[in-house]
Amino acid sequence: MTDTHSKEIRSYNMSQIKGKNTKPELLVRKFLFANGFRYRLHAKNLPGKPDIVLPKYKTVIFVNGCFWHGHQNCSYFVPPKTRTQWWMQKISNTQKRDQQAQTKLHTLGWHTITIWECELKPKKVEERLNVLINSLL
Repeated sequence: MTDTHSKEIRSYNMSQIKGKNTKPELLVRKFLFANGFRYRLHAKNLPGKPDIVLPKYKTVIFVNGCFWHGHQNCSYFVPPKTRTQWWMQKISNTQKRDQQAQTKLHTLGWHTITIWECELKPKKVEERLNVLINSLL
């Protein structure tokens, strides 16, 4: 199957996808701040550069996009119909990198929490964020 967009349009579309300060990440950050939690962002000195670092709780939070991190059994993770093998290898490498970062963080004594993009959809967001707060306290 061929791509429905030209190479230039596809390149532009992909360049617009952010890795930091995504809507799901901002939602979690605003919730934490509103509930009195203070944090650091994208700590370069920690494995995997966690999205949110709560030093007081020795906890890091990764806010993962379901597609980019290959969220298993999730309706938001649909393998692309074009260049499928390339994409699946890319997503597999991301998953390995995620696992290695979490292992290193656990070795360093950090607690890790992963929040998936699908958990922040309107029907689930309140419950998920309350579970997050309870896991921190």
